[in-house]
Amino acid sequence: MKKIPDIVIKAWNDRKGPIVFSTVSDDAIPNAVYASCVSLLNDNKILIANNFFDKTLKNILSGSKCAILFITQDDTSYQIKGSVNYYTEGEAYENMRTWNHRHLPGHGVAVMETEEIYTGAEKIY
Repeated sequence: MKKIPDIVIKAWNDRKGPIVFSTVSDDAIPNAVYASCVSLLNDNKILIANNFFDKTLKNILSGSKCAILFITQDDTSYQIKGSVNYYTEGEAYENMRTWNHRHLPGHGVAVMETEEIYTGAEKIY
């Protein structure tokens, strides 16, 4: 797995507001949610805490690909597409428990492996 490029890591660290996390159901119905409890793991995976997933979790467990969208403080947008897995134990889950807000349930963690990255229409990766 390739490392997320430094320019994208810098943008991630400068993001404004929550990300938009999108999945697709078995019958091709898209679902998008805001997610604010997110983090990078080892500069190559994106972790999204499951505090209130419903359709999102069903889509992940059925094998959905995913995409995230975020903007930086200077309003530059980034879209990341990839595969996603779900964990309720292990390294990624334990990592999420260290930064997820204490008052949120943290049922599990979605782990996105990046396959494509864009800024606007420009493909970065």
